Amino acid sequence: MRRITRITTVGIASAALALTATACGKSSTSGSSNPSASGQVKAAIAYDIGGRGDQSFNDAAYAGLQQAEKELGAKGAEAEPSQGESDADKVQRLTALARAGNNPVIGVGFSYAPAIAKVSKSFPKTTFGLIDDTSQTGPNIANLVFNEEQGSYLAGVAAAKASKTGTVGFIGGVEVPLIKKFEAGFTQGVKDTNPKAKVLTQYLTQPPNFDGFSKPDLGKAAAQGQLDKGADVIYAAAGLAGSGSIEATATAGKWAIGVDSDQYNQKGLAQYKDHILTSVTKNVQGSVFNLIKSVKDGKPQTGEVRYGLATDGVGLADSNPAYQKMTDLIAAVNKAKQAIIDGKITVKTTP
Repeated sequence: MRRITRITTVGIASAALALTATACGKSSTSGSSNPSASGQVKAAIAYDIGGRGDQSFNDAAYAGLQQAEKELGAKGAEAEPSQGESDADKVQRLTALARAGNNPVIGVGFSYAPAIAKVSKSFPKTTFGLIDDTSQTGPNIANLVFNEEQGSYLAGVAAAKASKTGTVGFIGGVEVPLIKKFEAGFTQGVKDTNPKAKVLTQYLTQPPNFDGFSKPDLGKAAAQGQLDKGADVIYAAAGLAGSGSIEATATAGKWAIGVDSDQYNQKGLAQYKDHILTSVTKNVQGSVFNLIKSVKDGKPQTGEVRYGLATDGVGLADSNPAYQKMTDLIAAVNKAKQAIIDGKITVKTTP
């Protein structure tokens, strides 16, 4: 596994070329090649804000790359973001990864959409994975997307059932359409379960400020504010900042609901896990692995590849033994899950 910082190079034979492109801020104008021609798939992921170690979204993508290394013999590479970077920085990063012979190259998060739209044209034989975005399409772009609102609905059901005060909280990292889907599903699930419940909602930052995905202190402060207002279950969809929300909620002895990964099982959150009731999971790991496998098999995925509740693309984790003992809650969640799958419940994608 190669982990690449913003200023280091990727690859061996093309290392000097990649470094020059990054240092000079130039994107590729070269022709395409077939990075998989050697037989061994070389796969790369470029992380979203917060980077690897966020205990959530980025770590789920990393788990998919690890799985591909173990099961497919893939050679993996990683690239980290930098604080406050521009689209040009992302273009340079993706260009360097593609030029080094990686295929596929996967951008973790919607912020990579403009860069992938540009770089994919320069490397038409390289497959580019774009997670959480369908705005940019192309013959060699796979849009890996999820029905986050469905998993969040189940979290709302669980929160309403677990709450003793009737007040629960939602914390969004940055107020963008993707995170509004989490809010919409969660609020609908809460209200359908307990119409009298109160949902406190707060976003940490507004675009173009994306610190709400990367600064735990912001999540911690927001959660404390909701706790002070009586919330006893708080769901945060805020990347690395969500860990701050979990810390504050757990310290107060209340329930936290995690996101993207099963945060009960994240080592970095181990001291708080007893208070992580559940997590809304997105099979980002599976989406990354499946894309790498499709390239290795010579049938690369392209276009929209959607993961929903019916295919376990999203769901609700049950790792916490305390959750497993809440029979009424589990029954309500399972009933709601089946109703969504059967089309009896349509979950909103906007609040």
